[in-house]
Amino acid sequence: MAVHQTARFSVNPMRSHELAIMRIGRYLVQHAERGMVYKVDRTKGLEVYADADFAGAWSAANASSADNVLSRTGFVICYANCPIVWCSKLQTEISLSTAEAEYIALSHALREAIPIQNLTKELNCVVPLNLLDTIFCLTVHKDNLSTIAMAESIKFTPRTKHIAIKYHHFRNRVRNSYNPKGDINIKYINTKQQLADIMTKPVDEATFFTLRRLLCGW
Repeated sequence: MAVHQTARFSVNPMRSHELAIMRIGRYLVQHAERGMVYKVDRTKGLEVYADADFAGAWSAANASSADNVLSRTGFVICYANCPIVWCSKLQTEISLSTAEAEYIALSHALREAIPIQNLTKELNCVVPLNLLDTIFCLTVHKDNLSTIAMAESIKFTPRTKHIAIKYHHFRNRVRNSYNPKGDINIKYINTKQQLADIMTKPVDEATFFTLRRLLCGW
């Protein structure tokens, strides 16, 4: 998130951006020999952690700038408990609520995860992946109950119809009482265990080290 945020101002950088880059550089130098330690868990399949920061860049000092009210999408895609794809980027449209920003983030994450899900199914026909049969059900972890309700609902409400039409591509595959055979299972997860939280906004030191350990293994 920090790298993407500073890269936005590469055309016209200011002193504050220089200080931010220097801080990122110091962190990288101190951990130059570190990487990602994968701890394979064969009981887990394809999992997605998706989160959003609703208008997190807004400030009263720059209230007139439309870019400051854009929400940030963050997601991490894991396979067998190993992160394989992660992303942090600003959304292209202005969200009107936290639930809307979270729903858009969920849609963005599934655009990346569904092709990977299809690929694993095809690969398993040629090279058995030696994992559980239920591995091909995509599990999505969200920390927003309103977003989960929107994704599992079969109806559009007046307040969500404008976004549901654009981001509805995964709704018919979500597992719920109306579609028990769906291959996308959305589960609620506590915010403290949301791996994608580190991709959406600056976090405190304790949260950073906790999520880094879950993502990188150290």
